[in-house]
Amino acid sequence: MSVQVLPAAEAAARLSGFDTVIDARSESEYAEDHLPGAVNWPSLNDEERARVGTIYVQDSPFEARKIGAALVAANVARHIEREVLARPKGWQPLVYCWRGGKRSGALSLVLDQIGFRVTLVEGGYKAFRGAVLAQLPDLAQRLHYRVVCGPTGVGKTRLLHALAAAGAQVLDLEGLARHRSSVLGLIPGQPQPSQKAFDTQVWDALRKLDPARPVFVESESRKVGNVAVPEALIAAMRASPCLRLELPDDERVALLLEDYAFFVQDPELFCQRLAALTQLRGKAVVGRWQELVRAGEVETVVRELLLTHYDPGYSASIARNFAQYGQARPCVLADRSAASLEKMARELAATAG
Repeated sequence: MSVQVLPAAEAAARLSGFDTVIDARSESEYAEDHLPGAVNWPSLNDEERARVGTIYVQDSPFEARKIGAALVAANVARHIEREVLARPKGWQPLVYCWRGGKRSGALSLVLDQIGFRVTLVEGGYKAFRGAVLAQLPDLAQRLHYRVVCGPTGVGKTRLLHALAAAGAQVLDLEGLARHRSSVLGLIPGQPQPSQKAFDTQVWDALRKLDPARPVFVESESRKVGNVAVPEALIAAMRASPCLRLELPDDERVALLLEDYAFFVQDPELFCQRLAALTQLRGKAVVGRWQELVRAGEVETVVRELLLTHYDPGYSASIARNFAQYGQARPCVLADRSAASLEKMARELAATAG
């Protein structure tokens, strides 16, 4: 047998055809981004890479290669013992590393000698990253979108989830970004992905969508927290038909208190986040909000944030950035209940086809 080598773009298109996608890079490289569904079998971990690199620079490349080879051999042996012994003969893995193929090549050689049908990604992760960036514009532009608009608290994300449950196609950018797209939107305990990982997740989501059916997406800004929406995607969204979701103010406040319950439970966290608004709202206003939060008046602060901060900014931004917002279809919810959202989702899914 011999190891098959596939160009990165072809390997990316055929990911579902492999039983396991193996990233042979270190744990920090894998954490920054990896091919969708990949598992991490480091040929060298972070500490070992640093050690070998230091020897390469301070001693000699030859000494570094010897020590590196010993470390890689030991790591590959552990991966084989832990992950491979129970695999059937027909198991077909796809393996990659950063670029040159040395780390993935060592693992692939052993797997091939065992008798597995192994495929390597030509050019490794670096080539895959190039393929993702090259394909994103076409993937974004081949789809047609229905943009769910509406001020903070009307339930746009909840409607997306209800639409998905109703069988509609949905692109949940905030879900991918692990952020609720505002100064207060970072979710405790859920760090955002890197920009590279976000790009990969968007690419993976877009390539699975059917161009013959509309895609429902929320009216995002160019950035969702610290990650940027790909330029071609934001341009396509902003040129698309819009839906204007509406919900009574009292229901909006109640919805936000549910969705941001962690602020109710941790007033100091809420006060820390509010501090980020000082430049926009002024020290006196933010200080008053913080005092109210500490006094247990979270609902009052949420209502003022909606009516004096979020709503005016949203109204100006949405009309300026989304070309078809003026012709948006009104979608009026009586309340925030699951039943209301499900009813609206079924209506929208039915008209979308």
